[in-house]
Amino acid sequence: MGLSGDFGVSVKVTDEDFSLMIERDGIVPAPYLARYKWIYISNPNALNEAEWQKIIKESYALIKGKLPKKVLNSLI
Repeated sequence: MGLSGDFGVSVKVTDEDFSLMIERDGIVPAPYLARYKWIYISNPNALNEAEWQKIIKESYALIKGKLPKKVLNSLI
């Protein structure tokens, strides 16, 4: 990726992906959110482009799936 400078992003992942992801360099359990299976990615090169696309889509779906119906309906 073409990112430089300070970088950091937290995303929600599945239980299976959590264990796999935190084994990679540049990825750690997210502070205060790790118990909910969130990871913190400090190195943009820790994932390739396809992995970034997959993890962002999955994180969005995981979060969206837990929203109350009233909030979910306001997104449409």
